[in-house]
Amino acid sequence: MDKNIVKQTCKELGVTQKELADMLEVSPSSISDWVKGNIPKMTALALKLMIENNELKNKLSSIKNAYSVIKEL
Repeated sequence: MDKNIVKQTCKELGVTQKELADMLEVSPSSISDWVKGNIPKMTALALKLMIENNELKNKLSSIKNAYSVIKEL
């Protein structure tokens, strides 16, 4: 289990741990426990999926921008 998945998720999404807690509808103390490595497997999976979703959104945005440029040519 990746102990730094919480920090990685915050970094990738550009949010604070408090904002992540709000997004997940959990207490900030839960986030604090997770940072220390006490993270449930399903939570770790959810965080990994959030990162993957964010990466896919960024790729889609790049593709849309490229399409717009090509369309203008």
